[in-house]
Amino acid sequence: MKTMSFLKEFKAFAMKGNVVDMAVGIIIGGAFGKIVSSLVSDIIMPPIGLLIGGVNFRNLVIHLKPAEVDPTGKVIEAVNINYGNFIQTSLDFLIIAFSIFLIIKGMNSLRKKQVPPPPPAPPTPTKEETLLSEIRDILKEKKQI
Repeated sequence: MKTMSFLKEFKAFAMKGNVVDMAVGIIIGGAFGKIVSSLVSDIIMPPIGLLIGGVNFRNLVIHLKPAEVDPTGKVIEAVNINYGNFIQTSLDFLIIAFSIFLIIKGMNSLRKKQVPPPPPAPPTPTKEETLLSEIRDILKEKKQI
């Protein structure tokens, strides 16, 4: 019995608009990230690497310890600091952040152009309210005389 209520509760949670919207956003964001990563690594970085002497940023490393083969024949991998990969990832992030900034800025400019709906007209007073207002005005006039 508890399993069924748990499943119903989960279904209600998962089908809320915000959760579904967030899931769609995450999926689109992941795909957008891949597009921007390709843009950076395949289009932007090759000319930059050419300008600085044909360097591929992903290949920039500091070797702390070379690879070795121990006496049993097991290969011990090298220890490297891959700072070029960090530079590449940082550039990917900056371009993604700038792209999202431009998209949000464009969406906000479209939102500003929308004319807000006019405020609703005040409700007309009922017959009782009109009658009470007239009585109030008559009583005010009698007090002033």
